Amino acid sequence: MAAGNSVQPTMQPAMSPAMKPIPRWRSWLVTALVWSVALLFLIPFLWMISSSLKPNYQIFEMPPRWIPNPPAWQNYREALTILPFDRYILNTAIISLLTIVGHLLSCTLIAYAFARLRAPGRDALFVVMLATMMLPYPVTMTPLYVLFNWLGWINTFLPLTAPAFFGSAFYIFLLRQFFLTIPADFEDAATVDGANILQILWRIILPLSMPALATVAIFTFQAAWNDFLAPLIYLQRPDLYTVTLGLQFFRSTFTTNWAYLMAASLATSLPVIVIFFVAQRYFVEGITLSGIK
Repeated sequence: MAAGNSVQPTMQPAMSPAMKPIPRWRSWLVTALVWSVALLFLIPFLWMISSSLKPNYQIFEMPPRWIPNPPAWQNYREALTILPFDRYILNTAIISLLTIVGHLLSCTLIAYAFARLRAPGRDALFVVMLATMMLPYPVTMTPLYVLFNWLGWINTFLPLTAPAFFGSAFYIFLLRQFFLTIPADFEDAATVDGANILQILWRIILPLSMPALATVAIFTFQAAWNDFLAPLIYLQRPDLYTVTLGLQFFRSTFTTNWAYLMAASLATSLPVIVIFFVAQRYFVEGITLSGIK
């Protein structure tokens, strides 16, 4: 056979460890581990759902009964009408909405300034702002109460909503990190077309920053909806109570009826759960793209 017709064997590149397929047993093991941990966290929630549908005497039965038979759906109606939970939910919704608006407005402007604008001492000021995150809330609690009392804001929603319009260090940091990932070429092109800073922020930066803005909104809603200490300090009239204060008042008034307490707790926590699952994609995307990994 001629040398020109000989077929030379081709060398196959060696497969790197990262390219090797994962064994099926290892994938099953990881999946089982994840489900086990998830079930561990779900057990208290499932027990709360089960207890909310039982008569009070069945909650502490031994062995425990997980599936109520028959389910007592009237627990929800009675629990939510014994106290004016509709008023508590409305109060909390107003506070949460105003807090979200305040944080989105203030933190967006401040974060964009830290990310794009040039000014002497900008980086040093950013470090000082981050240092405020080291201050625990009890350190500032008394001065803030004295200030709000002097302003006449006690027994109003202003102490719970007005600070949001002055920014939050964590949300400013999160948005700044996201703004830094947006190419500056977009802003340069808009500047050439005659756009000013606010127009660039409104028409270019904000549409590209929806995942980060959704993350801030979800974090803010969860914090405002579940906040207990601040409403306890500033709200003393029952008609201004939030859901957390309403649940605490319910617990102190009806200590023996755990079924009603579980029903009220589940009903008031549903908005946070629903909003998280609806906006879960934006939440995860905003966290990963903003550098908080």
